[in-house]
Amino acid sequence: MIRDNWRIVLLVVFVLAAAVALFAPGLGGGAAANATNANVTSGPTNLQYGLDLSGGTRIRAPLSGLTAENVDVGPRAEGNLTSQVASELNLSVTDVQVRTGNGSATVEVYSKNVSQREFASALQSAGYSVQQDDIRNGLTEQTYETAVEVLSNKISESGLSGGTVQTVATGGQRYIQIAVPNQNRSEVRELVADQGQVQIVAYFPVEGNRTPSYCEGPIGANASGNASGGTGPNTCNVTVLPSQQAFQSVGTVQQDQQTGEPVVPVTLTDQAAGPFTQAMQRFGFANPANAGTCQFERGGGGYCLLTVRDGEVVYAAGIAPGTPQNPGLARQFASGEFVNRPQYQTSAQNVSEAQSLQVDLQAGALPAPLNLEAGTSQYILPSVAQRFKFLSLVTGLIAVLAVSVAIFVRYREPRVAVPMLLTGIAEVFILLGFAATVGLALDLSHIAGFIAVIGTGVDDLVIIADEILQSDVNTGRVFQSRFRKAFWVIGAAAATTIVAMSPLAVLSLGDLRGFAIITIVGVLIGVLITRPAYGNVLRRLLTDT
Repeated sequence: MIRDNWRIVLLVVFVLAAAVALFAPGLGGGAAANATNANVTSGPTNLQYGLDLSGGTRIRAPLSGLTAENVDVGPRAEGNLTSQVASELNLSVTDVQVRTGNGSATVEVYSKNVSQREFASALQSAGYSVQQDDIRNGLTEQTYETAVEVLSNKISESGLSGGTVQTVATGGQRYIQIAVPNQNRSEVRELVADQGQVQIVAYFPVEGNRTPSYCEGPIGANASGNASGGTGPNTCNVTVLPSQQAFQSVGTVQQDQQTGEPVVPVTLTDQAAGPFTQAMQRFGFANPANAGTCQFERGGGGYCLLTVRDGEVVYAAGIAPGTPQNPGLARQFASGEFVNRPQYQTSAQNVSEAQSLQVDLQAGALPAPLNLEAGTSQYILPSVAQRFKFLSLVTGLIAVLAVSVAIFVRYREPRVAVPMLLTGIAEVFILLGFAATVGLALDLSHIAGFIAVIGTGVDDLVIIADEILQSDVNTGRVFQSRFRKAFWVIGAAAATTIVAMSPLAVLSLGDLRGFAIITIVGVLIGVLITRPAYGNVLRRLLTDT
């Protein structure tokens, strides 16, 4: 019995699985499964809703920067080109990216303050034949992919209730689109506006009236907002940890038991621990007599480790001298023990800054800043989104009702029409279960896809019914012959739909992607599950086998 009706059994199994995914507490996509892609709701189902159906903020902006492609570098090293361009443009080496291959290179500058003429001049000064016309506005696809990953991590680590980050292309320009449900515009802009580049800088006194060549330029402002004065004849700044890549793990914000300040525990990578320890020994931080002498906050000197975020000092502190029984960082640097256990605490002036620092350390830095002035932002009121959700439900019910009326008017045969209608509803129900399982955030584009699935699904079922009912069906063999003929037509139509929708599902076309994904998955569910099950139902109703 089951062998003869396995298609119906398969449909029932998928309907039950969809019911579990939709209604079972703690199952479905949920925050744990896809916190960066959806907004968790407190409704009766595990369905999750995106910006259009829950309200929130959407920001669309390009990355700031310029790109020079097909630069003829020959056998010269990539690192030399990076440092040369950065030096010519007075930028950090982290603001220049060089990708080489087959004797040519793609060079990117991550700054909105560099013109095409200046970029071309910097490459020419470094010995490369590049004209101003060879420089284009915008950055490469790899850079945008990195930025999407970092922003997704930022949203996840910030504790927001969810959001989506994707690239979209409009008018020949690539943008990053950030949608965060249930958050106002200022909160989202504050989260994504900063590049989030975190560095650790050693600040220490030097002897004599001449600044050593290894000392770097001014840092900007100190943690109190006052100008630090930069590097003077008696002080020196050296970046000892240039980026978040030096951190292997980052803990949550805690309260220091001695000072009461908020601190963020960090652990360095094995690759960074050795050079960091050597720098601390070279610059005098390994001497316990220099520990606890930091006066940076009061405009003085001393030995300080500065936590610098996007060029601004957010925290300045000395290192603990410790005791022989309980060695502090100074003694760990001196003995080299720090290499074996490269852990320490960094901090900020308050809990809010410490939490922002934690997010940046965990998520990483954007390769280039977002140009929010060249982008757009939109805020959808939750009340408007609730109206969209209600109207979407009404639209879906109207579509089902219209299809039901059309079916009954056409066939006037309940044993044909009722299974057709129930099969179509089952297809939509399974598709909802899929959305809940993968944590898909439903927006208006997805709702349009559901309505399209209802129409195409019933259309295929009509093809099956018309082919089978064109004359009397007396035996199972005749039924199977006609069903196969109808199914070939349905399969060809499904393949055409999938091929047509695939570019929309893959390319960065914004809301069209959601429509395409739902349509493709709905077609696959129909061809593999619901259409065969409907044919099995008709065979049981119209034949004796």
